[in-house]
Amino acid sequence: MKKYDRESNTRIWTGKPKMAITIILAAFSVWCIYVTLFATFLEEIRLTSFMGLIILMGFLIYPAKKGLQKENHMPVSDIIFMVLGAGAFFYFTFQANVIVNQGTRFHWYQIIIGIIGIAALVEVTRRCVGIPILIVAAFFVVYALTYGLTNPDFFGRVRYLIRNLFYTKEGVFSTPVNVCSKYIVVFIIFGAFLERTGISNFFIDLANCVAGRFAGGPAKVAVISSALCGMVSGSSVGNTVTTGSVTIPMMKKTGYKPEFAGAVEAAASTGGQIMPPIMGAAAFLMADFVGVPYSDIIGRAVLPAVLYFLGIFISVHLEAKKLHLTGIPKEQLPKAGKLIKKIYLLLPLVMLVVWVSGNFMTMQRAASLAILLSVVVSLFDKDNRITPRKILDALEAGGKSTITVAAACGVAGIISGSITMTGLANDLINAIVGVAGNHLIIALLLTMLCCIILGMGVPTTANYCIMAATTAPILIRMGVPTMAAHFFVFYFGIVADITPPVALAAYAGSAIARSNPMRTAFNASKLAIAVFIVPYMFCYNPAMLLIDTSALSVIGIAVTAVIGIFGLSAALEGYCFADMNPVIRAAFAAGGLLLIHPGTVTDLIGLALVAACLAVQYVKGRKISAA
Repeated sequence: MKKYDRESNTRIWTGKPKMAITIILAAFSVWCIYVTLFATFLEEIRLTSFMGLIILMGFLIYPAKKGLQKENHMPVSDIIFMVLGAGAFFYFTFQANVIVNQGTRFHWYQIIIGIIGIAALVEVTRRCVGIPILIVAAFFVVYALTYGLTNPDFFGRVRYLIRNLFYTKEGVFSTPVNVCSKYIVVFIIFGAFLERTGISNFFIDLANCVAGRFAGGPAKVAVISSALCGMVSGSSVGNTVTTGSVTIPMMKKTGYKPEFAGAVEAAASTGGQIMPPIMGAAAFLMADFVGVPYSDIIGRAVLPAVLYFLGIFISVHLEAKKLHLTGIPKEQLPKAGKLIKKIYLLLPLVMLVVWVSGNFMTMQRAASLAILLSVVVSLFDKDNRITPRKILDALEAGGKSTITVAAACGVAGIISGSITMTGLANDLINAIVGVAGNHLIIALLLTMLCCIILGMGVPTTANYCIMAATTAPILIRMGVPTMAAHFFVFYFGIVADITPPVALAAYAGSAIARSNPMRTAFNASKLAIAVFIVPYMFCYNPAMLLIDTSALSVIGIAVTAVIGIFGLSAALEGYCFADMNPVIRAAFAAGGLLLIHPGTVTDLIGLALVAACLAVQYVKGRKISAA
């Protein structure tokens, strides 16, 4: 994990220091739940205290660099940086009323405090997130200071930039951090509690029970279990390692090649972030950016998510048939009766969906009640009962997991603030619209490339914030509905986790499978072909996202999309009943793409092509079987 996931590279604390760190992290989680539910004080106080605690915990948890670490040791330089950095944010907390009322009149010492606070945030982000997002932030800040801002005096530009980035809601404390402190943190804590109920093992057993006995069963188990576990964890790499430690060895033992086994787990785990109802942290930001209830987001995300996982499922099935792989022996599969007895473990998730989708209460209240419900349901399982110690562990895990997301959101705020102040977003929009002309496909392709490139090593939340501020407005200007534009950049920000050359989830899967990392990444990209196609579908036909449509229209779109995904998956796999020759593969691919493109004529031609190819392959397969 430490090789592929920076969050796993932590300080070594033992004994009393470890207990102190545990208490700090747990207290932070409790504080966040209390603030989101009951606090009525100034928003600036909530946001600055939140980030001050993030800086404090970030330095306590993450060392300056990887490598050998001394037990219970923290360098003096780190302690000084931690105190100054957290102190800068807490200065704002305790002086919030004065700072809000002083307008634009800032003293130089306040500007220096702002610089220290931003520097501390940058350092924590470097430690727990990585360099790529900081390179992006540095580019926009340098652009603002050298070209974007109009003040002729350099120190005047610095003063203006720091004032806006640190002391207003246009920078660090803009929408990303606001949403993180208000919604995301509570859902992260809920995920930590849910994991301690044993739901991950339940999901794996459920997937085994549903698909384990069929051809290539372990790969299908990986797809189903990773989809279910991934929506809770919200981390592509973390989910790959967690479920992959079970499913990847099973796939290899069944007969799948190591590169394919690692790719299946990486592709499925990455897709967990687009799987309702939780969908990782970025979906909460989307609800705020678009200005709709979160229940709208999860409702519209269902069909694209199903198509994504269906594409992977079809590919692993065809691979299993091509290799003549069998399923898991019946005696090794979990008993359905035993699983039914534990169906109550799903109650917190089910109730969360009901509370949120029915608008019975706020998201944060629903998540808080779901946390309590997860504790209650665990009492019925003696093997996974949540004890006071597990409650402390869950609160600690929730606090620790929040550090990375909050740091990334803070830096994303710096990026979006710099873009807003300089008017760069509008210049970028005009430039790309000018290049694209009236051709939407060109704008979509350019946006996709931007999302994938900026997503390399950048967390999904931060990547989505950047794209929502820069490229989503381009698609909206080109006539794409706002919801579809934001879903487009959201999907392609996620896919960077499996797209070479920086495919973190694929590399994590390859580490477990002991396979070639780059081949694993290419296999994962091939398996996840749906995620490269579906976003174009809902931009050209927003009905897929339930925008201005009817039930009959959605059913028609779903049917043609499923057949289209099948055609593409079969073409990429090169097998359906029998090995395909190049002509049949090309016809399958063409038919799949035509079915994905909206339109009666293209649908009919696509159906005819896929049906003809199926018939040819079926006859060929029967002849081979008879021989």
